Amino acid sequence: MVEILTNTILFDGWTKLLEATVRGRDGRHFNRLIEDHGNAACVLPYDRERMTAILVRQFRAPVCHVSSKTEVLEAIAGRVESEEAKATAIREAFEEAGLRLEALDLVSEAWTMPGVSTERMSLFLARCSASDRVGPGGGHSHEHEDITVIEISLHELARLADAGELDDLKTFALVQSLRLREPSLFA
Repeated sequence: MVEILTNTILFDGWTKLLEATVRGRDGRHFNRLIEDHGNAACVLPYDRERMTAILVRQFRAPVCHVSSKTEVLEAIAGRVESEEAKATAIREAFEEAGLRLEALDLVSEAWTMPGVSTERMSLFLARCSASDRVGPGGGHSHEHEDITVIEISLHELARLADAGELDDLKTFALVQSLRLREPSLFA
């Protein structure tokens, strides 16, 4: 049986970095790094009448670190804090995009990077309309998010996914889920 014998905290801040000592099936011991910052929630709001979706574009330091790309186009997301995942998605939709969302449809709860992270992300789809845009969005200035709200046609979103130009995995998964659940929106 595989089991974790010890966890040593290497860093404890916004996220935790742990080093786990593991006993494998063969009895040998080895180490693995674990990044632990809790769970997250993500939502792709879409307007059936206007055939559009609301996404955000923002700076992502890890992406910039390994590429020349400074911003990522992605579905609205955030870390689950004291509330449930659904409430997190609703809160983030307002903070990031100025959207008032009510009914969310759970697509999946999935491990984002099971080889390194404890994060489990709840993925939601949410119908919205133009009247649900009640605030400016943009994120919190004290968090230096500097978010740009993007309204994009569902046809363009599908084209980006098909062309391999939609490079955020959570967004890709939600776009494909929406395409499977509501193909008439993409016809």
